[in-house]
Formats: sequence, structure tokens, C-alpha cells
Amino acid sequence: AFAGSLFDLEIEVYMVKVSYEQKPYRKTMMRLYGAEVIPSPSTRTEVGKRILKEHPDTTGSLGIAISEAVERCLSLENTRYSLGSVLNHVLTHQSVTGQETMEQLNTVDEYPDTVIGCVGGGSNFAGIAYPYLAEQRHGKPRKETAFIAVESTACPSISKGEYLFDHGDTGRITPLMKMYTVGHDFVPDPIHAGGLRYHGMAPSLSMLVKHGMVQPRAYNQREALGAAVTFAQQEGLIPAPETAHAVKALIDEALRCKETGEAKTILMLMSGHGYFDMSAYEGYLNDSLPPYAMPQKKIDETITSLKRLYPFA
Repeated sequence: AFAGSLFDLEIEVYMVKVSYEQKPYRKTMMRLYGAEVIPSPSTRTEVGKRILKEHPDTTGSLGIAISEAVERCLSLENTRYSLGSVLNHVLTHQSVTGQETMEQLNTVDEYPDTVIGCVGGGSNFAGIAYPYLAEQRHGKPRKETAFIAVESTACPSISKGEYLFDHGDTGRITPLMKMYTVGHDFVPDPIHAGGLRYHGMAPSLSMLVKHGMVQPRAYNQREALGAAVTFAQQEGLIPAPETAHAVKALIDEALRCKETGEAKTILMLMSGHGYFDMSAYEGYLNDSLPPYAMPQKKIDETITSLKRLYPFA
């Protein structure tokens, strides 16, 4: 939205309906910069109309929002779709995070034993991990490093999904990609970590998980936010709900070192602050936050539907 204001561009943002409702100040900030923010699914697109007709009470998903944005882009001249995750050029762009981290750790003569990041579509994790992964494969690393990609149990694409060809969006407008997925028809539960509510995973990261170079891990939102509360009380920083999942893995790894007596350097990406997510923390503190976990039966249903649609998947 801010970039659009700088370049005098009209910006349409299709924001997942549940996030539109849970995170009103994010919407307000985008509007402040001049963007139009539409809750998805909407009546503005054919995909949105179809989904609302079939599921009028749907909370939406990133897959649906992507379909709506791409459809709008294809229907208008002089319009482009801005992609924020999943594809290689986005992951490469994000890798400046890991490159800067390498320089920072070099100044204190440190190198990570473990790299941790949360994953939704994959670009955030790739940003911190890929420079180190590249060095592990092709450089001369100072030590062997483990990589942990942390997702939500409400949308466990790499921990419980299958490695198949699938669309990156619900409306099947985008090309097929080989990735870990729980099926493009999947609509996740309304967890507060909106950035983790995506059915698939970046193809390159999926391949790394497939070959055992990256370890998947999943936590529910109560576990994640509980860890984030501990972190906030110690560090004075409030993590975003997405980041909270990485914080949970960080604390678990640190406690494991405490038990074994090992000394390890653990690197975690603090991918975002939680100051617009007070409703999530209020829910946790009031003990009203559901520990959503996607049932295996639901995963089997969406995967079966995908394989029926594409037998070669």
C-alpha cells in the first residue's frame, strides 16, 4: 500500500476475511496509505461469488484471496498482481535477511547450529535459511547446521500434507506446482496466525523437506502463543502470532540443550511484531483461544479430491 502511494498507483488488497475482522488496524494502515481493502471472498470476482454461494459463512483463506486478486488482474488492463511468497524469485529476494544475519554473526564470531523460522508459504523461512543452506551444500561451513521450519497444526502442509502437483490458489487459476499441500480446496480454521493459513508450500522448500534437509514441525496456536508470552516477559518484545510458532520451537530447542548439557547457537527469525494482534493475546490470557488442529480425515478428503481431479498428481 505504501509503495503504491509513492508511485501513485491504485492498490486493491484482497484480505482474508477472518484477518480483515481479527486485525482491523492492519486494514486501517493500508487504507491510510490509500489502498482499497476488500474482505475475501468478495462479490467483486466470479471466484468470490461462487465460493460465497457454496459457503456463505466461510472465513476465507489465502488460496481464495490469491484467486480473487489474480482474477481481477486478468480482467483489467495495465494491472499487475503482486506476489508475496511461494515462488523462487520471492524467496530469493527475502534471502537478504539471511545474508545480513551472516554478516552480523561474523562480527561476534558465531555460526548457528540450528536455524528456525515459521512457514506459511515459505518465503519468510527461506529468507533466513537459504543463505546458510547454500553454504552447507556448496561452501565451507564452520559446522553442520540443522534447519527447522515451523507451521501451524491448523494448516500442516509439510508435516501432514502430501508432495503433489497442486494449484497455488483455490480457484485453480495459477499453474500447477509440485509442493507439499493439504489440497487447494482446504479452508483452514480461523487461527490468528493469518500468514500460516496457506494450503501449500514453496516448491523449493518442499523439495528440501522431501530430501530431509529441512525438518518440519507443527504447533497449535495455544502452544505458540504461550511460548510468545514467555518470550515477551523476558525480552520485552511481543512476537506476531506467526512468529510465535518459531519462538515455541526456539524454546523447545533451548530446553533440550539444557537437558543434554549441549552448548548450541540457535538462530531464529523474528519475522514480525504482534502489536496489531492484541486480540490473539487477549484470547490466550483469557483462556478462550482454541488449540486448532486439522483432523487427518479432513486432510485425506482434500487430498483425495485433488488426486481425483489430477490423477497424475
